Amino acid sequence: MQKFDVIVVGGGMVGASVALKLAQGGLKVALVERQTPKVYDAAQPLDLRVSAINQRSEAWLTTLGAWSLLQQWRLCPYRRLQAFEGERPGLTFTADELRLSHLGHIIENTLIQQALWQQFPQELTLFSPATVTGFTQHPDDAQLSTTEFGNLSAELVIAADGGQSQLRQLSGIGSTGWMYQQACLVLEVDTELPQQDITWQQFHPTGPRAMLPLPGHKASLVWYDAHQKVQQLAALSLAELTVQVQTAFPAKLGAVQVTRCAWFGLARSHANTYAKGRLVLVGDAAHSINPLAGQGVNLGFADASLLCELLLGADTGQLASEALLARYERERRRANGLMMSAMDGFYQLFSNELPPLKLARQLGLTLAERAGPLKRLVSRYAVL
Repeated sequence: MQKFDVIVVGGGMVGASVALKLAQGGLKVALVERQTPKVYDAAQPLDLRVSAINQRSEAWLTTLGAWSLLQQWRLCPYRRLQAFEGERPGLTFTADELRLSHLGHIIENTLIQQALWQQFPQELTLFSPATVTGFTQHPDDAQLSTTEFGNLSAELVIAADGGQSQLRQLSGIGSTGWMYQQACLVLEVDTELPQQDITWQQFHPTGPRAMLPLPGHKASLVWYDAHQKVQQLAALSLAELTVQVQTAFPAKLGAVQVTRCAWFGLARSHANTYAKGRLVLVGDAAHSINPLAGQGVNLGFADASLLCELLLGADTGQLASEALLARYERERRRANGLMMSAMDGFYQLFSNELPPLKLARQLGLTLAERAGPLKRLVSRYAVL
């Protein structure tokens, strides 16, 4: 049986960053991933899945050596963020207000994963493609069973295997959550306008509609609506869908042509505990959030950063220390829970057409736009 200090299960953006950081820190690390990502090719198509990377996540990727690659590849900085209802001006955050060069970057998820994998040192042992078939815990170690590589052993196992985490289920960690009444349609579009420096969300009773800029004459659009409506839209031809988009999105979008689309349901989930014995959860394995503000991967990177800091500072044989893992959960559960509740609050507030609530949110956006110190505080929290 091959033995390691740490085994990370899941080589997506969050899991890859954890494995990379711990290996760079001198631990004996293995990464188990079901599907090996392709090596970056400048000619590869845009990934429909994109993330709004804030400055804290940018700093994390910089420490890992991945940010410089992303700058050479494809990314789109944004300097303004706007939220509005109907055609009203709404609330706008700008980099200038915070004395920053930018608020964040829109980056394809695939590129982030590829940049992290390209930084893997030889000391990091890869098991990919690999299928996990079992997980057991013992007084001195935790053991994984895989179809392709047999049994693996480690002092600590980190589950970064997504919202439907197999390891979370195998370990008996429960979760609370629900499916939202809405689904999400993601569209890649060619734009008449050149690359923009703003990302915006327009709120509707049926769900928000958002624009995330991409390099060149490209953008990613996100359309939240009832499940049936989203499925109907996804079944249209690209030409028919383009007509629907031009009708449903605000005029500020400009002329667009839909080139690809995909849809998915929306769910919230929060693990009952982030750690159990020699297993600890990070990212979506611990918490799945409403993607309303694109904060999912930023929360996951914050999990990864704290967990790695604690593990790299631990004494020999103390990687699965109850006190260490309890501190990780205490700090991250509070921050993640706050963001999850805030997103649910926005979801409920902007999905309700009761006249008093409609008036309150319109007044709230207007007052927030005019409240300089409060606005700067909220925007700094969002981007940093």
